[in-house]
Amino acid sequence: MAMSRVKYIFQKYPLLANSAVYGGMCVTAEFSQQMVNKRYFDRKEPPEPIDKAMLVRYAVVGSCINSNILYFWFIWLERKVPGKSLKSIAVKLLLHQFLMTPPFLAAFYLSMSIMEGKDDLLAELREKFVPTFQTSCGFWLPAQAINFLVVPPMARVVYVATCSFIWVNILCWIKRTELKSNPS
Repeated sequence: MAMSRVKYIFQKYPLLANSAVYGGMCVTAEFSQQMVNKRYFDRKEPPEPIDKAMLVRYAVVGSCINSNILYFWFIWLERKVPGKSLKSIAVKLLLHQFLMTPPFLAAFYLSMSIMEGKDDLLAELREKFVPTFQTSCGFWLPAQAINFLVVPPMARVVYVATCSFIWVNILCWIKRTELKSNPS
């Protein structure tokens, strides 16, 4: 009964349902990342409080920006490259990774920098884009292969949101990491 209700909601309100799930996954991933950092890496006494502002930023990015981009992207992608043949899956993988991922990562870093009130909105994007994209290739190419082979189109954003729980933890870690800049 509950699953039929969930299916009904996703069929009747797909954008809203996918946005809620994706946003929830992003907030949950950021919260878990904060807890792991407190438990295993931050040995401050007393421990730092939960960064609620960061949770709100991930809620906005996840539910208002990324989920909407992905929702319409997957609709477009399925129309342009229908089917589950190996050829169409390979095309979807390549388009997703090399056409969609770069602006998607740029939107993430730029929107976070705007919400954080940074002076140089592009600094973090310039510093972290390449390592984030490389990590993304190693994570998302296999995940998207499964997505395009197995997951029905109406459930792709939710599948991606589930993978995103892991990915956003990786992204949170990369975002928190100070990368060494090349002194040129």
